This record gives sequence, C-alpha cells and structure tokens, in this order.
Amino acid sequence: MVATRAIFPNKVLPYLLLAPQLAITAIFFYWPASQAVYQSLLREDPFGLSTQFVGLANFRHVLSDPNYLHSFQVTIIFAIATAVFAMLPALYLAVMADKVVRGRGFYRTLLIWPYAVAPAIAGMLWLFLFNPSIGSLAVMLRSMGINWDPLLNGPQAMILVVAAAAWKQISYNFLFFVAGLQAIPKSLVEAASIDGAGETKRFWTIIFPLLAPTSFFLLVINTVYAFFDTFGIIHAVTGGGPGKATETLVYKVYNDGFVNLILGESAAQSVILMVIVIGLTAVQFRYVERRVHYG
Repeated sequence: MVATRAIFPNKVLPYLLLAPQLAITAIFFYWPASQAVYQSLLREDPFGLSTQFVGLANFRHVLSDPNYLHSFQVTIIFAIATAVFAMLPALYLAVMADKVVRGRGFYRTLLIWPYAVAPAIAGMLWLFLFNPSIGSLAVMLRSMGINWDPLLNGPQAMILVVAAAAWKQISYNFLFFVAGLQAIPKSLVEAASIDGAGETKRFWTIIFPLLAPTSFFLLVINTVYAFFDTFGIIHAVTGGGPGKATETLVYKVYNDGFVNLILGESAAQSVILMVIVIGLTAVQFRYVERRVHYG
C-alpha cells in the first residue's frame, strides 16, 4: 500500500487556515509579552508622565528583594502541593468511576461539573466553608479542638488556598484520566487477571504505566495552572495574606503593578515569571518525558 499525502492545490490556503490562530497568538501573547519586556527596562511614575530607561536595574532590584524571594518560595510550595493534590484524587476517582457499570455517565458528569466553577467563585465557596467566624466546617474544626483561623495563621491559609485550587482542578484532571483509561486495551487487563495478578498489581504494572503520557501532560498543565490561573482563588480567599504567607509570584505582580503602581518592577516580575514557567516546561519535556512510555 503506497502512502499518500495531502497536497493543497492553492499555496495560499494553508496560511489562510493558520491566520486566525496566528493572529490570536500574536495579539494576546506576543504583543503583551513584548510590551512587558519593554516596560521592564523602564522606570515610570504611577501616572505615566515621566519615563526613564534604566536597563536591567529593575531585574537586579527584584532579584535582590527579600519579599520577592519569599514569594518565589511560596509559589514553589503552592505549585507542588496543588499539582499533587489535584492529580492524585483525580486519578483515584477516574479509576473508581471506570469500574462503575450502571450509571457510569451520570457519575462522570457529576465529577466534571466543578470545573465549570470560576476560580474566584471556587475561592469564595471555600472561604465561606472555612471562615473562622461563620464557616460551618471551621466551627466543626473548633469543636474538635483545632484552633482554625486562616486569616491569622499563615500555614492554615496556605492549606486553604491549596485545597481550593486543587479542588477546582480535580475535575479537569479527572476528565483526562478517564479518557486515558478508556484508551487502555481491556485485553491487557483481562490477560493479567487471568494470570493471577491482583487489582493493585494490575494497576501499578499495566494501567499506571500506560497512563504515563496523560500524567505527564497533566503535570505540565497543572504546573502552569498553579503559577498563573490561581490568581482569582488567592485574591478571593486570602489576598496574599496573612503576612504575605500566600503571596505567589503572579499575585505579587498584581500587588506591585496595580496596587502599589510600581510599574517597571512589576513588568520585570512578569518577565521573570514567564521565563520561569517556560523553563519549567522545557525541563519537564527534556527530562521527565524520557521516563514516559508511549506504547
């Protein structure tokens, strides 16, 4: 059988098909990114009346700022915790839902719904539940002898925002894990069962390795999510507090740029954040993907 390839009769047609996506990428990514890089080299007053070119001075000041280094540490802890607690429950729920014979679609639909909740709304839901004054779950924790007050306790505030961010992302991960489980040939699992492999052994020796591509993809997505898309949750739940205990890098960009109007340094922070995320993604593809089996 001779392999054939599609040939466009019109040489302009491929570029026309790519034009909408290229235009969106250029307008909403490359243009703002180039503006951030340009503004990071300037020092501006809050009203934009005077501008001074300072080169890399903004970057030097940001990287030597203890508050920025603290935000970097907070972001690393937050990103790792969010990725772990968003992926592990999603994997467990996907495996359990895949075993359901009757009403499988109904259970999957219920587990997917939370992803439709906006990040700020998800944050407010968790804030109401764990509010130290009126939260029903906070009252239950106090009745158990736990002094729960995320408004004053930094570690408790971090636990709260991680729980809210992970809960919001579990449904997204669940959807991909279910798709990955459906792609695994049932004959492999049945053959292992006939050979006497137990349920746990079948999962770790057959199912989990074949889910490696899906897990790798979700690892990248959850890392980017924790760095960027959790702003609304942090803003709604803690506002970066108490005492900057939950001020991540993206929230510090907002605080310095929109609240304190330190425009040049805020732009430098956004550039650094962009480089960090690109670097992490490249490292994941360079080293982590080597251990991924695409059978």
